[in-house]
Amino acid sequence: MLRVLEPELMEDDAQADAYAEANFDAPNAAFIEALGRRFPSLPETLRGVDLGCGPADIPRRLLAAHPGWRLDAVDGSAAMLAAGTKKHGAPDERLRLHVGRVPDTGLPTRAYGLVLSNSLLHHLPDPQALWAAVRAHGAPGAAVFVGDLFRPESPEMAQATVDRWSSGEPEVLRIDFFNSLCAAFTPDEVRAQLNEAGLPLSVEIVSDRHMLIVGRLPGGAA
Repeated sequence: MLRVLEPELMEDDAQADAYAEANFDAPNAAFIEALGRRFPSLPETLRGVDLGCGPADIPRRLLAAHPGWRLDAVDGSAAMLAAGTKKHGAPDERLRLHVGRVPDTGLPTRAYGLVLSNSLLHHLPDPQALWAAVRAHGAPGAAVFVGDLFRPESPEMAQATVDRWSSGEPEVLRIDFFNSLCAAFTPDEVRAQLNEAGLPLSVEIVSDRHMLIVGRLPGGAA
């Protein structure tokens, strides 16, 4: 099926609260576990950035596991960041939250040894906004770890995926999940995007609905 765009930002307070309160323990834990498998030797002290962090659950989990890390987390929706703070409390000084949109986030360029993004790509009308931000903010040789949905072959397959994985969720989240699947890119489309952006990253299908984009930026030590 053809891609169907969805709203780029979750700016409604009720929608943001529902998203922040939803149980994403399993997928977020899987994202972090996969990061550790792909990059088992990341330094104990590291500066990273999460592009499109939503309520910033993943950065908080990473900082709990890595006391020497510092993360900047940016999202275009102030409501999403506020919902995360409402749920988790104000972050400590190791986590800085920013309202901003890729690629013009206002964050430092070529400054981060780890560039993360989870479930942002499918929200973007122009996917090159994300890849431009990855190039801009990552230091030479930075680890890049991006996760997202991929688009099913038909609306019926999208609905079957929603029914399988979110049958007990509030209707607002089920609708959002369906819309996100329809707005997602296929792995081949992402490979074409990376080729256009000149990024030497690989695309891996890791579940019936998720893919990972993984690699390092050019310019690091051999």
